[in-house]
Amino acid sequence: MEKNSLQDQLDRIEKLLNEQTLLKKQVLNFNEAADYIDVSRSNLYKMTSDGRVPFYKPNGKKLYFNRLELDKWLLRNKQESEQELDELADEYINKKGRVAL
Repeated sequence: MEKNSLQDQLDRIEKLLNEQTLLKKQVLNFNEAADYIDVSRSNLYKMTSDGRVPFYKPNGKKLYFNRLELDKWLLRNKQESEQELDELADEYINKKGRVAL
């Protein structure tokens, strides 16, 4: 049992080191990008073929991804909280010169 526990700890350490490496890279290959955005390789391939995710194909074969563009893509379509929506509504009403209820 102790051996499995040690192997589990080593596996977790390796995973953390791999994640840190991805955070330092600006350009990710296909497998790294799939790991980075936490999708299967087949799902990422479908997203690239559908044009749903930004990518680069410099030599016409291998796919590469800009990590910062992936971050921006992941953070699109923000869903505002109720508090943010209330603040936006108050701002709109104040701009129109009406009193908020």
